[in-house]
Amino acid sequence: MRTIGLSNRQKRIAEIVRQNGPITGEHIAEQLNVTRAALRSDLAILVMGGILDARPKVGYLFTGKNTLGMLMEEISGILVGDVQSVPVAISNEKSAYEAVVTMFLEDVGSVFIIDKDNWLVGVVSRKDLLKAATNNAGDLKNIPVIMVMTPLSKMIVVESKESLVAAARKIIDNEIDSLPVIKVIDEKLKHYEVVGRITKTNFTRVLVDLAEGKGGNYHK
Repeated sequence: MRTIGLSNRQKRIAEIVRQNGPITGEHIAEQLNVTRAALRSDLAILVMGGILDARPKVGYLFTGKNTLGMLMEEISGILVGDVQSVPVAISNEKSAYEAVVTMFLEDVGSVFIIDKDNWLVGVVSRKDLLKAATNNAGDLKNIPVIMVMTPLSKMIVVESKESLVAAARKIIDNEIDSLPVIKVIDEKLKHYEVVGRITKTNFTRVLVDLAEGKGGNYHK
């Protein structure tokens, strides 16, 4: 089940109640400079979500979920497909030099390698290319990219339907900077189509958006 992200105003309401509860709807409205009627749907969502408790003649009470808890709920509901970037790939028939050119033109830290059928076969990073250049006196034009890439058998992949948290765990546990987002065509034959990429930048952007109250963008 997907978690519905709270709007920026709903988060502000929850924080007001946390700090000042029990508090009436009228007093909440005063702090937000809106009418009580304008808050009716927001308060209903917060109560139904278990974040607030409404008591007759008392007002609204905070149930104990803190801001961090609400943030984690939103993150847990975001899928890789919601935030993935466009992948950058080149043919396995290209040279290491062409991988360098592609990497800098596209401003990415790694390039995925695909075969003639567009199946993923490997990935090459800046570190791989730097090592190859050092070992070959800087001449990469005559070195096939397949000679310097990390093959698919040693790669960590992720699917669009997986949670963002699961992808982050793979990046942390394997000490890598990015993951290819794949569509499995044939698991037995390892035929994977690259449909995206997920990087540390993607995670940072999500955290910033959530902090600015834009979490609903990921739950459309």
